[in-house]
Amino acid sequence: MLKATTWTRRLRLSAVPVLGLVLAGLATTADAGQVFRETIHDEREIVLEDYCGVQGLTVELASTLDMRVQITPHGQARLAYFLQHGTVTEVLTNPATGTSLRSVARVTEKDLRVTVNGDGTLTILDLSTGNAVLYGADGKAIARNPGQTRFELLIDDGGTPTDPSDDEVIGQEVVKGSTGRSDDFCEAAVPALG
Repeated sequence: MLKATTWTRRLRLSAVPVLGLVLAGLATTADAGQVFRETIHDEREIVLEDYCGVQGLTVELASTLDMRVQITPHGQARLAYFLQHGTVTEVLTNPATGTSLRSVARVTEKDLRVTVNGDGTLTILDLSTGNAVLYGADGKAIARNPGQTRFELLIDDGGTPTDPSDDEVIGQEVVKGSTGRSDDFCEAAVPALG
C-alpha cells in the first residue's frame, strides 16, 4: 500500500510508463509558456510477499489510479510547477483466506516553491493533502489517514531545470508532518486479512 503523501510524486517521475510519455511532450509546451494538462488512468495487479513485514503473509494487490496533472511554468526562470489531483483504489486479498480489504486514497499535491540550487539540482517544497481510508471485509472503515503534509524534494534536473521529463528524485524530507489522524494501515490490515 502506498502512502498518500508520496504516491503522486512517484508517479510524476515516471513510476507509470504513460506519464513518461506525457512528460516527454512537456518540453515543447513549457517553451511556449503554455499550461499542460493530462488525465491518467492506470490499473495494476501485483503479488506482495511478506506483506507489512509479516513473514509468509502473501497478499494480492489490485490497484486503480485516476489522476489529473497540470504543469505550469512560473516566474522568470519558467520552472515547471505541478498540481495533481487523484484517487488510488486498492483491493488487498489474502489468497489463503479469501479475505479482501479496500483502500481509497484521494490526494491533491502541489508544488509551492521550486528553487534552482545552481549545482544541477532543484529543491521543491510540496504540499500534499487528502484522505486515505482502509475498509474492512464488512465495508466499515478500520483505519484513516486524513490531513496534510509538506515535504521537500531534492531533484537532479538532468541539466535542464525547465524540463521535468528528465528529472530524478535524489532526496526527500518531510518538513511538516501530517496534521491529521495517522492510523497505521499495516496494524489494521494484517489482523483483518486473517
